[in-house]
Amino acid sequence: MRIAKPLLLVATPIGVLAGLYEGYRVAGGLVILMAALLIFVSAAIGMVVLTIRREQAAERAAKSATIDEQT
Repeated sequence: MRIAKPLLLVATPIGVLAGLYEGYRVAGGLVILMAALLIFVSAAIGMVVLTIRREQAAERAAKSATIDEQT
């Protein structure tokens, strides 16, 4: 995992950009649809991550408030 995680973090965006370039080379304007799809999927993943982080923060705050009330 020490090598795999940084390698994936670097290789994935490079691969996506290379794929978009090849899509433009082969299909021309259809690469715009692929880029739009990538943007929407990235936004959806970002919203899920933000929601999870917000819920965890609220849970931690409620837990610490309960502990403070007990002491």
